[in-house]
Amino acid sequence: MRMIYLDHAAATPVAAKVLEAMQPYFLDEFFNPSAAYLPAKKVNADYEAAKGEIAHAIGAKGNDIVITAGATEANNLAFTSISENAKVLYLKTEHDSVRNPASRFKHEEVEVDQNGRIVINDLKQKIDDDTELVSVALANNELGTIQPLAEIATLIRAIRIERLKNGNTRQLLLHTDASQAMNLLDINVARLGVDLLTLNAAKVYGPKGVGALYVAHDVRLKPLTLGGGQENGLRSGTQNVPGVIGFATALKLAKEHLNGNRKKYAEFRKILLDEVKDYELINKKHALDNFVVLCFDGLDAERLIYLLEDREVYVSTGAACAASKGVRSHVLTAIGLTDSKINGSLRITLGETNTKEQVHEAARIINEVVASEKARIHA
Repeated sequence: MRMIYLDHAAATPVAAKVLEAMQPYFLDEFFNPSAAYLPAKKVNADYEAAKGEIAHAIGAKGNDIVITAGATEANNLAFTSISENAKVLYLKTEHDSVRNPASRFKHEEVEVDQNGRIVINDLKQKIDDDTELVSVALANNELGTIQPLAEIATLIRAIRIERLKNGNTRQLLLHTDASQAMNLLDINVARLGVDLLTLNAAKVYGPKGVGALYVAHDVRLKPLTLGGGQENGLRSGTQNVPGVIGFATALKLAKEHLNGNRKKYAEFRKILLDEVKDYELINKKHALDNFVVLCFDGLDAERLIYLLEDREVYVSTGAACAASKGVRSHVLTAIGLTDSKINGSLRITLGETNTKEQVHEAARIINEVVASEKARIHA
């Protein structure tokens, strides 16, 4: 049987067209874009054009984005926008690449409901005169929960106006990590109302190790890496030309197939929900169409993963970085699940590698593995 890969939130394969677009920049167009001779200048022009395409995909301009080595670096770079004595707010369900840099500042977590959606009133109460940054992922990496960014942005704008009336000139910025949402949501920075936005090529069938941070015109960052001054002095180092070319191509393909992907994943999700037996659906509302989080209370999800792997079906228990350390999901804890339910939860994330036949087959295998485990426990 062919492998059935159902962990696309962790990693996506590089699309054939993306690899094709990148290949010349590994072989023939290999020049350092900072060099002075003509072939290098041509490569630099291609690099800047690709940056422009990445920016255009989110309604921005090439000068508005900083290329990074992925979403983690982009999230860390976003935190350089604030002062040392600032307060930071972030959702209880945020990725560790937001939680850890936030811990260097005065910080508070914002509550979420049982679906992982932000409790707006809690955010409103926790924004004080020292708050400079609010970070809310557009779609959560474990639940796929989509957050109401435009509503959050409206609240932040109102608080900015009130601050100015009271003579408080401290900035208040909104950052979002949109990495998981790029394949399924039409992302536009103006409509979202964000000041900083993180992107990740590895989640959109582009190369790993390439990301970007959108930065609004009035936001000032400090570099994490010093050197030759690339990326307007914010990210020194020889530019990853093949990676950026691939990223731009991947985003273009994602925009072209946005509606088709939504329809396909919604159909696949329904198949799983109809055919898998004896589960509790964890992400019931406001979730991306390709996320299915199923709880088999009383079973050990890690054991289920290994048993499914033996049948060449690949799923996860949550974020890959947390699962590899054997750490219990802070996301599932934040939405109020008991330890038993957390331990029995599987994250299934559909993607372009999947077919309808694979989804039917995966449902059948999951049922067999779960039934076998229940029989073993009861015996």
